[in-house]
Amino acid sequence: MATHSQKDAYLYKKVITIGTVCELTGLSERQIRYYEKRKLIFPERTERGNRKYSFSDVETLMEIADKMEDGMQTSELRKEMQKKQDNRYDSKMKERMIKGQLNAYFNKRD
Repeated sequence: MATHSQKDAYLYKKVITIGTVCELTGLSERQIRYYEKRKLIFPERTERGNRKYSFSDVETLMEIADKMEDGMQTSELRKEMQKKQDNRYDSKMKERMIKGQLNAYFNKRD
């Protein structure tokens, strides 16, 4: 049986071309490249230099476009995105610490 992270792995695989991302989001290639330049999105590059995006990147781009339309600046967006990433990292670290403590406790009892 696949775990939650295995089921969601497809969300993070960088397999979508910029043309398809444009079709999915309604954004132009120029807008997407601008968001990349402003360090809001991080596509992978193929050996030929073509950008590849994930489904998660598509969602992020749509959020960015909505917030930009509402008047948010790219610098504000970058700070907000960094804060979210930091919070996810903190949560994962806490989870690992708790698992480690539980493992140590139950292994000590054996």
